Amino acid sequence: MLAHDDTIQFAGDYNLDGIILHNHQNEGLIDTHGGVDIQKLVVELNIYEGIDKSSVTGTMVIADSINLINNLPIQGTERVSFKLATPGAHEVDHIVDFSEATGHPMHIYKLTDKRQINESTVAYTLHFCSREMVRNTRTKVSEAFSGTYEQMVAKILQDPDYLDSRKTLFFQKTRNQDKVVVPNINPFSAIGMMSKRALADDSKSAGYYFYQTTKGFHFRSWESMCVDVRGNPRTPKQIFKYMPMNVNATGDDATKIEQDYKSVEQYRFINNFHDVLFNQAAGTYGHRVITHNIYNKSYKKDDYHYHNYYAETKHADGPNPAIVNTPVDFDDKSVSDYPESRVTVMATTQFAHNEDTGTYGIDVEQDGITDASRISQRNSINSGTQLKLTIKGQSYLEPGDVIEFEYYATERKQKGELKPDPQYAGRYIISKIRHRVTNDEYVQVLECVKDLVHTKYKSYNCKSFTVKILPREKGQSINIMAKANPHG
Repeated sequence: MLAHDDTIQFAGDYNLDGIILHNHQNEGLIDTHGGVDIQKLVVELNIYEGIDKSSVTGTMVIADSINLINNLPIQGTERVSFKLATPGAHEVDHIVDFSEATGHPMHIYKLTDKRQINESTVAYTLHFCSREMVRNTRTKVSEAFSGTYEQMVAKILQDPDYLDSRKTLFFQKTRNQDKVVVPNINPFSAIGMMSKRALADDSKSAGYYFYQTTKGFHFRSWESMCVDVRGNPRTPKQIFKYMPMNVNATGDDATKIEQDYKSVEQYRFINNFHDVLFNQAAGTYGHRVITHNIYNKSYKKDDYHYHNYYAETKHADGPNPAIVNTPVDFDDKSVSDYPESRVTVMATTQFAHNEDTGTYGIDVEQDGITDASRISQRNSINSGTQLKLTIKGQSYLEPGDVIEFEYYATERKQKGELKPDPQYAGRYIISKIRHRVTNDEYVQVLECVKDLVHTKYKSYNCKSFTVKILPREKGQSINIMAKANPHG
């Protein structure tokens, strides 16, 4: 792996000053401050993080010529420490720091894929994760919590009896206070319960994400990833564009390196078309929630309409829905006008904890529409446009960051014009990152998502189904066994 001074020589360069493996007694094969440096044995180092991952995980592919697996020995309770950074990065939030000095080394938990390469070398893969992931499997939460949801999450994350984390928690304040009884489940599951009920104090969205990055833990809403505290779109951390290697920018070295960091080596759209049938059935567009109030023995129906509520929340790339509000059938209804496409029965109650509130810690009458809004937003994200990019490694990027992808419409490129593609260009939220470090370079594989389109679809003010030109007769029913059947 590379070793040089703290300057960038080329895009994909990195600093990695040792990968130290500590056995269960904090010993190494030789005295290296309580561990053995295996950097020369590591063929490939991978680190995985994402907004749907409660923990950071990773793998190391080892080419073992010193019988490390038996001499250390490796049994699955070891720690590994290292510090990875783009040269010139000195700020804490620009470095992937799993060193012993920070107290946040990663924990080995599994060895797989052992195979013989030649007479003197064995290859295998070591799997590691954050300490909190290990704690999550060893502890249970059985407690009644009260207060705001960020306070409850912080309690579980930092309590010595639970996750006992010493890492930073980056949170967005919630507007609802509640009491939650956690029934003897692991800490991440308990936080998952709270994430579903959390309501941001400065928006109308429902539901939070809880995830770990290489910089700490996050407890926040989707909207907080899209806009800042003033409601303005967040500045992209990086602007990427696809540029074949043989047409890279010319000029001085600094300019070339800067352009190489913006250049995309490979890209593909994992999901580039919204599945209308799935979203209709899943309640993204229309959803009827029947709430049964156990306290006063009443029920209430709430109908969620995607287009009516769309403007109340913030999105990755502006106010441009992924589907238009025009009639889609002979009944002249849009996709949002079918609330019975998904019907949910939801139990709620007042005074469960001596508070006149419902499931979300707010007015019980709002439970149904709040739950429908949460489900619609999560579906829009999960089934939105998903983009996969391979770029040169930039250690300051993390899940939840905004990036911009310059992607041009095909027909415009053929005419020599560079016009952004109306659907796939624009701003994305990084949902997953794979850091891949080899002897040669540091690259990142980004998975990015957005819940809308870049340019608003044209509207022709259609008030009726476009196929409906003339009235037609109703469908017929024909007895195929009848003697007079002309088709028999």
